[in-house]
Amino acid sequence: MSALCNLALAQTTPIFPKGEIATINNHTGTVWLTELNKPDSTIDIAIANATFAPGAKLDWHIHPAGQILMITEGTGYYQEKGKPIQVVHKGDVIKCVPGITHWHGAAPKSSFSYVAASTNSAKNKTVWLERVTDAEYNSAKN
Repeated sequence: MSALCNLALAQTTPIFPKGEIATINNHTGTVWLTELNKPDSTIDIAIANATFAPGAKLDWHIHPAGQILMITEGTGYYQEKGKPIQVVHKGDVIKCVPGITHWHGAAPKSSFSYVAASTNSAKNKTVWLERVTDAEYNSAKN
């Protein structure tokens, strides 16, 4: 019985800490962030864990040097400007192409977590744009 309880706990325990509630005004809903690796002169990769409450989403934005998202929990949305929303799940990997306007966030009834990796930190400051509208968010085809 103890082994079953431990297995159940392991399946619900997040891989990385949830972190602190994000206070920057670049999202709708509740988002938590944990910095996992700060870029330096040896390894120039910023790595962070992001966790979204159901329905939370980032604003439209651009990564000048790109970003990779590795989905670790839940169901979320990813959309590039002018394209349909992609529904993404645990185990999916998303390549946010350099210079492409996009957004990502949690589905309405699911929390959502990912590990984000961004290289070339000096040239990869995120450019934040407008909020994702309700109409844009609700256009997802589940």
